[in-house]
Amino acid sequence: MSRRTGRSPLVWSLLGALLAVMGTACSGPENSAAPDCPDDALTCPASGSPARPGAGPSTAAGATAQSPAPAPSPTARPTATAGPGDTSGTPAAPAACASPAACGFPDARTTGPRIPLTPHRTGYLAVRENGTVIRGWDITGSLDIYADDVTVIDSRITSDNWWGVNLRPGHHGLRVLHSTITAVPGKGPDNGGVDYAVSNMGTSSVEVGWCDVSVFGDALAMGQGHLHDNYVHDLAPFVNQGGEWQHTNAVISSGGNTGRLVIRHNTLLNPTGLDEGASGSIGLFADFGVVRNVTVDHNWLAGGAYALYGGDKGATGITVTDNVFSTQYHPASGGYGTVAHWNAGGAGNVWRNNRMSDGRPVRPEPAS
Repeated sequence: MSRRTGRSPLVWSLLGALLAVMGTACSGPENSAAPDCPDDALTCPASGSPARPGAGPSTAAGATAQSPAPAPSPTARPTATAGPGDTSGTPAAPAACASPAACGFPDARTTGPRIPLTPHRTGYLAVRENGTVIRGWDITGSLDIYADDVTVIDSRITSDNWWGVNLRPGHHGLRVLHSTITAVPGKGPDNGGVDYAVSNMGTSSVEVGWCDVSVFGDALAMGQGHLHDNYVHDLAPFVNQGGEWQHTNAVISSGGNTGRLVIRHNTLLNPTGLDEGASGSIGLFADFGVVRNVTVDHNWLAGGAYALYGGDKGATGITVTDNVFSTQYHPASGGYGTVAHWNAGGAGNVWRNNRMSDGRPVRPEPAS
């Protein structure tokens, strides 16, 4: 079966050098901290996760850009087959589901900013003040977080950097909520490509909720975090600085994590072609260590080489429950199959009630 390979050493070295230079930048004067709003200030559109306490308005800056068009609605096709090996006692399959919206999953209508935005060109911006709140910004640029308890809410980020929002090691409490995070294909630093919408370089959890995410190669990249109610779509393939097609994933975790990663109630679409670096809708890879403590619950998944990479032989504490695997791009959800590298015998691993969008149960292929 197809397996994802890591980024080339050349790209990582170039990225490291770039980050070292960028890390010397100072935060802009327009960053401001604000107290949290009452809970009811963050009433959210239809979703399966409760709203977190909100953040009050701050002095805002940003840039004007058009919203990306939503991906076409998936349609169920009774041609997919699922692999052998499920011993979880999956019940009888429920009725078919024609699209994410038809089954209550996020789309363009339930994600992104809920308030008017103020345009501003920030370029690269390092945030260094604890408790900073960025609200109502329409940013042309990127955010590099060197602070604790930073909230980005009701904003739009159009990046030409390696990321849209990045949390640095040693910092915690980042929340990115009700925002649109996108990029311009051909304008990024990775041979024209853009890599991460939200990146977590540290060992603390990052919350990303109710966000509309598109274009980036590996959209949501982290070992620990809470990813909920997001719409990830229209990933853009590109040839990276190493001269290879960049592997694309709607969500990626590369192993070695110290905390828990929760992926719940998201629409995760990876339309990348198999000859253009397609990897997964969710990629749990043991690139940097054992994959552990991941919850994949109640998501709509479509596309990639396999729609879900399950962590491989050493993975433990992986629960995959109540997910819908759509046939929008491929009959088996992913181009080569639905699930790969699932460690059925791993301690605490659970596979339950997962199905195709036409209602058939999904049984994972075992780890190879």
